Amino acid sequence: MMKPIITTLLIHSERYMMPCLNKKMFGVECPGCGLQRSLDLLLHGEFLAAFKMYPAIYPMIFLLLFLGSTLFVKFKHVVFLKWFFITITVGTIIVSYLLKMNNLFN
Repeated sequence: MMKPIITTLLIHSERYMMPCLNKKMFGVECPGCGLQRSLDLLLHGEFLAAFKMYPAIYPMIFLLLFLGSTLFVKFKHVVFLKWFFITITVGTIIVSYLLKMNNLFN
C-alpha cells in the first residue's frame, strides 16, 4: 500500500512544491529558489539538470551526509572539516545567487 503512494509522490512531486514567498511578495527570487526543483530532478535521476537548477545541491548534500556521519564516526579535525564544508556550501549558494541575479547563469 505504501509503495503506490511514494511512487505517486515522486511522479507528481511538482504538485506538492511550496511556492517561494519572497518571489510572490517582492518579485525577486531568494537564494533558496530552485532547491525543491533540484531535489525533484535529483530524485528522478537527472543529475546535471539538478546541478544547473541549483548548483549548491551537491555541496549541501555532502555537508548533510558529513554532519550525519559525525554522529556515528569520530573524525580527526571534525570542527575544521565542518566549517570548511559549511563555507563551501554557503559560498556556492551566494555565488550562484549573485550570478543568477545578474542573468549570467541562465
